[in-house]
Amino acid sequence: MSIIVKFFMAPDDTSAALTLATGPGRACESLSFGNFDPEEAVVEWECLLVGGSFEELVEAGEPRIVAGEDNGGCAVFAISPGLSTALADAERPRLRDLAASWVQLLAEEGENIDTEIADAIVSDLAALVSSARRQRQGVYCWVA
Repeated sequence: MSIIVKFFMAPDDTSAALTLATGPGRACESLSFGNFDPEEAVVEWECLLVGGSFEELVEAGEPRIVAGEDNGGCAVFAISPGLSTALADAERPRLRDLAASWVQLLAEEGENIDTEIADAIVSDLAALVSSARRQRQGVYCWVA
């Protein structure tokens, strides 16, 4: 389980990878959260919003690691184009449904997250993705 999770905008993979050591700085528009596994979450969100299976997405290389350690150190990964599009295009009721489904999925796995927190994470990320699209940037996640 990650202690620090920061979703942020960057113009490209190279720029995003530069955040590995210290995380995205103040120059990057970002969101900070904690205490959930964002690598697993983005795959679950994509399954719930776009379709497909968790296994298929993982086998396809999602989430795509941009920089990081395999031994549990910091990592940076990209939010997939499919998830980005789905989040940006989702209306508020669909985002609430996504958050509720994610809470239920986590509960089935023995993890708990408050529905309001899950809703804030999903909604704030959708807003960040929309902003990134307008600025022709990608959305990445830094995990420590």
